Amino acid sequence: MLKAILWDNDGVLVDTEHLYFLATQRTLESVGISLTQEMYVDLFLTKAIGAWHLAEAKGYSDDDIARLKAKRNAFYLESLQAGVTAIDGIEAVVKELHARYLMGIVTSSHREPFEAVHRSTGLLRYFAFSLTSEDYNNYKPDPEPYLLAIARTGFRPDQCIAIEDSWRGLTSATAAGLRCIVVPRGFTRAGSFPGAHKILSDVRDIPAAIEEAAAESPLKHR
Repeated sequence: MLKAILWDNDGVLVDTEHLYFLATQRTLESVGISLTQEMYVDLFLTKAIGAWHLAEAKGYSDDDIARLKAKRNAFYLESLQAGVTAIDGIEAVVKELHARYLMGIVTSSHREPFEAVHRSTGLLRYFAFSLTSEDYNNYKPDPEPYLLAIARTGFRPDQCIAIEDSWRGLTSATAAGLRCIVVPRGFTRAGSFPGAHKILSDVRDIPAAIEEAAAESPLKHR
């Protein structure tokens, strides 16, 4: 029996990925490094290695890179100050599912920007917990974030399901033993998602996909 839903944040609940890209691009441009959208998708959303090795290759030290990361984070927080809206249709979806399932957020975002984003969305009231990058040691696509989330729910992996928008998130969820519904959008729309339980084109289709997953035999996923 399905009892919990674990949600990614950026790209699933809120449309912030382009802001993070622009903040990173702006930072790297300040030291003469060009970062295209294609490079960003490959380095951040697929390989999950970031782009700081590009600065290392130009001779920047660890301390220099730490300052660049701080600069990027400041640019990103600045961009969030104007307020971020939830993805169209998602509030009705999480409100509906909140009535029947325990729900948590599993994000690679740091806690400060995560909380800044949700000051204007009102979505956190529907979730029992949220895990940010400060809560674990290994980022997605490593399974650690979702293993921690599963433990937080108190349920078995087959009693939980994940909602993601990227290959990186899908890999993390499935490696933790979860079924994963993928709703690609924006930067991830052209991606490949082998192993996804279902791929949807609109977040409004999530409740029907959840109910379909809930009706399946758990033995199929052991």
